[in-house]
Amino acid sequence: MEQVIPGAHGQPRNGAGEGTLEGWQQEGKWFSYGGHAIFSRMAGQGDALVLLHGFPTASWDWHRLWPMLTQHHAVFALDMLGFGFSDKPALYDYSIEDQADMIEGWIAGLGLKEVSILAHDYGCSVAQEILARDQEGVLPFAITRVGFLNGALFPEVHNPLLIQKLLRSPLGGLISRGLSRRTFERSFRRLFGEVNAPVSKDMDDFWYLLTYNNGRGILHKLIHFMEERRCHRHRWVGALQNAKQPMRLISGVADPVSGAAMARRYRELIPHADVVSLRNVGHYPHFESAAEVYRAWREFCRQTK
Repeated sequence: MEQVIPGAHGQPRNGAGEGTLEGWQQEGKWFSYGGHAIFSRMAGQGDALVLLHGFPTASWDWHRLWPMLTQHHAVFALDMLGFGFSDKPALYDYSIEDQADMIEGWIAGLGLKEVSILAHDYGCSVAQEILARDQEGVLPFAITRVGFLNGALFPEVHNPLLIQKLLRSPLGGLISRGLSRRTFERSFRRLFGEVNAPVSKDMDDFWYLLTYNNGRGILHKLIHFMEERRCHRHRWVGALQNAKQPMRLISGVADPVSGAAMARRYRELIPHADVVSLRNVGHYPHFESAAEVYRAWREFCRQTK
């Protein structure tokens, strides 16, 4: 099943995503994972929905979608270890499996018995690992449905940016520590569609979160997830193919990294593939076109009750 939704035009900075990064942080809650402080947000009432962000950003990515989702869900989001306002230890073996361990414990600690998951980019790989664990019968909670936004679900069609390739190279540590705002912005802007590209204030926020607490110094460690995707391809693609839960891919097809080619591969490999394509939308659909993502998600929820 596929639907095509045209991209939205010009969302104001303080429209549906009203609020500031400072306010987002002030409304947060903290918990400890392995002695490290992890930032989280929770709001709303209804069925539990867990949001998993991408690389190299943070839970702030969801702020435009947040007030829409909290009308119908109890929504939970966090900055994964090494991201955003959470701790970013320099001497740490970052991995998708470790992030999944943290999120599994967090959800269980909140006392949630069943959750839906909406994941983006890096978070999609985490969601795939969690789905694999669900199929092994080891999760302490049930997963009701899963939504994916522009993640490298199939590494063979992932098209990384040059900066990502450099971060994975033997020079990755130097590239990471020496990353400038100008280089970051030039690369990051390539991910967005032409209609709703971030404005200067948005870039200020993204850069602040990236560099918060020496975040530049660990980017080359975090990006090891690209190799993990290849190593665990059988497990993580199998988790999609064997999933009993309803799944929907909401794809910004203007994304040069995980856009149209990823959506095509999803339709090829996933039985009864449910894909919503967003035209003129890039790698961050929930930031670029929050209203369309919200409609696609709400329709999915209604169809899968």
